[in-house]
Amino acid sequence: MSPAAFLRNALRLLVPLAVASTVYLYLYPVFLGCAFPLPDAQPASAAFRSTIQQHVGDSATGLAPFRLLALGDPQLEGDTSIPNAYRDSSFPHLMEFVSHITFQTEHYSFRERIRRSLHDLVDFYFEDIPDTIESIRKRIDLFGNDFYLAHIYRTLKWWTKPSHVTVLGDLVGSQWISDEEFDRRSWRYWNRAFYGGERVPDEVAASPAEEYEITGYLGNEGPNGTVWRRRLINIAGNHDVGYAGDLTVERLARFETTFGKAAYELRFELPIKNETSNATVMDVEKNQDSTRLPPELRIVVVNNMNLDTPAIAPELQDQTYSFVNDVINTASAVEYQGHFTVVLTHMPLYKPEGVCVDAPFFDFHSSEEGGGVKEQYQLSADASKGFLEGIFGMHGDTNAPGNGNGRRGVIINGHDHEGCDIFHFINQTDGESPEQRSWEVMRWNDAYGKNVPGRPGHPGLREITVRSMMGGFGGNAGLFSAWFDESTWEWKFEFANCALGKQYFWWFTHIIDLIAIVGVLGYAVLKSLLAAGMDVDQWPGFVTSRFPAAAREKPVQVKAETTKPEPVGNGESKKP
Repeated sequence: MSPAAFLRNALRLLVPLAVASTVYLYLYPVFLGCAFPLPDAQPASAAFRSTIQQHVGDSATGLAPFRLLALGDPQLEGDTSIPNAYRDSSFPHLMEFVSHITFQTEHYSFRERIRRSLHDLVDFYFEDIPDTIESIRKRIDLFGNDFYLAHIYRTLKWWTKPSHVTVLGDLVGSQWISDEEFDRRSWRYWNRAFYGGERVPDEVAASPAEEYEITGYLGNEGPNGTVWRRRLINIAGNHDVGYAGDLTVERLARFETTFGKAAYELRFELPIKNETSNATVMDVEKNQDSTRLPPELRIVVVNNMNLDTPAIAPELQDQTYSFVNDVINTASAVEYQGHFTVVLTHMPLYKPEGVCVDAPFFDFHSSEEGGGVKEQYQLSADASKGFLEGIFGMHGDTNAPGNGNGRRGVIINGHDHEGCDIFHFINQTDGESPEQRSWEVMRWNDAYGKNVPGRPGHPGLREITVRSMMGGFGGNAGLFSAWFDESTWEWKFEFANCALGKQYFWWFTHIIDLIAIVGVLGYAVLKSLLAAGMDVDQWPGFVTSRFPAAAREKPVQVKAETTKPEPVGNGESKKP
């Protein structure tokens, strides 16, 4: 088989495979039916059709006014994952070997010089070479991983059209890296993985206050919606600023300079166009007895990395406690309706072992290192209780304000790379006194199947831990929708996942595409040379020597042999 024929047959296989894999990769949310959930428990098929309508120019109606694209733990790695990143040479043992045999080193005997030389030579083969190969592979992997994450962010933002986007902590892969390495990873974050995104401006990221200004309005897909689709609500994670035992003023400052404030609130109001409904809203002069407030969604960004003790920087922990108290003090009274709180943080709340993948775990630095929290998988039970009873106002005592039912809201976080969706609740009918009641946890599907959410005497809250978007966890993304029900004057919400798949498919697709492109170009060049009369349609000698079948000669055209007539006696030809 000639080279041209070989390329032609190979491309018949490669081109369809490359086209199919590329189409799926760049349209994977379409093939998977990914879409933000629609209000009123409409089926996923309706949400998918609504998303298509947004792309074909039809006016999609019934969309949730708040659509949050939640991305968990991108965790950009860097030099700490490259074996020879901090070495002066890629082959240090080879350099030592050369120094020994050229007598640039001193030894007490010739035998010791030989021993050291042989030892370094062995290390060159079994350490330097493998480490160099692994370092090259890792550098390529890090480069590709940036664009793999970028593909998830870019494709989902294009297809699902979120109103807001958040990255739930662990933006970079280590809190112990130098400022130079932090800057390098930050550059990759903004210029590769999340290219086109913007940090939330400091003047917009407001502190909780009694008298506050509305950040924006929901349901408006005009200029305001476009701005928030570009902005990234970045959450501080343990690999960004450290746990309580590592969170220093310097680490927090460099995070906030690059990614935005670590603790703030945003308030978005939803305009109600129905005049009859508006007439029922509480007004100091006209309708002061009403418990209905103008519909408002409050996003609270909490840095909960130093809520638990001991902390290496008590002043930073005091700031966190003060922020949480301000959130509690500036919230609407639990008796009122219409407000909804979305807490965005990194560390999940406490839950017993077996509920999620991560079980309760704490580790601490030694006393010489300050004794602070070194690692934790969840918040402590006390810190978690502060969220549920403080920020959301829920309580086991029916005599508490609002009968202990608390405020409407949800907690969305990361950290547990496997993801988890659970329901926290307290049974007010259990025990004879509130002191005998404690918070319980169930998987959301189990709790929903048993009708625990909304059951009288069971105030509770849903906590969604978004599965990581890293390749090892399937490139997942969370799609959170919240809408307002005017009939009950309460916010409702739903959540869905959309996963690209592991990074191997991303690599496979682009490698196949590259091979196919090179093959098409090579075939075009080969045909052009043949058309120009050049004899290039044969395999090189080294190929034919190893693969004799490739040396098959071109078919030779055999001409019909003409027989000359024999002469006869009179000079005439003898006819056959």
